[in-house]
Amino acid sequence: MSFKQSMEDASTKTKSNIVLALDLEEDKPNRLLSHSLRLLEETHLYSCALKLNRQIVLPLGLFQGAKKIVDKAHDYGLPVIMDAKINDVGNTNRLIAEYYFKAGFDAVIASPFIGWEEGLQPVFNRAHRLQKGVIVLVYMSHKGSAEGYGQLVQNPKTGKLEPQYKIFAQKAVEWGADGAVVGATYPEKIRETNKILGDKVPIYSPGVGAQGGDVAAAVKAGARYLIIGRGIVQAEAPADAAKRLRDMAKKSR
Repeated sequence: MSFKQSMEDASTKTKSNIVLALDLEEDKPNRLLSHSLRLLEETHLYSCALKLNRQIVLPLGLFQGAKKIVDKAHDYGLPVIMDAKINDVGNTNRLIAEYYFKAGFDAVIASPFIGWEEGLQPVFNRAHRLQKGVIVLVYMSHKGSAEGYGQLVQNPKTGKLEPQYKIFAQKAVEWGADGAVVGATYPEKIRETNKILGDKVPIYSPGVGAQGGDVAAAVKAGARYLIIGRGIVQAEAPADAAKRLRDMAKKSR
């Protein structure tokens, strides 16, 4: 089963488009692991996937603690995304992706700045051979995104000046990406990129809650999945927060 299909199946099962991001800050690995597993247990009924980043993997170890979280998510029927932001030369990128896939991750997030040939092509080739996913960054959710993703650059195909994020959206379609990250903090960017991505590449939107992104605005602009971390994991009742956000997103469609 492809990554796209596994996401759709999980979303249908839980009636949710919420990707839980375990954005935790714990200074002891044992506490970090137990906290992660507890949050996953409490919120899995209201999520369609799980996202981990390096602040979880580095202290826990990829094939030790992180794999335990991945395996538990799979027990609940949730795909797991590794927010690796892959951005190196091709052979290194391929090896990075292979390690995450061997640890059980279903998809990786990668940066299109590195380009295709001897850049992300090896990642896409390996991922799709294994029925894994590659999600590309198109416009991030933080305040400084415009400095890179929003700059005007010359489109090598047309010779015209265009915003970088629009060119990245075009590449996501051209490369056959399984998703594109566009920050929920910029609904106008979601709307613009959605016109380029269409039904081919679903939008994953981080930034709801702590960074100021609005659930309804992101969904109405075209976000398919909402990546939410601190708004759930730092809540006094994470399950209630996850359920509330899931229901808000459902009403916004």
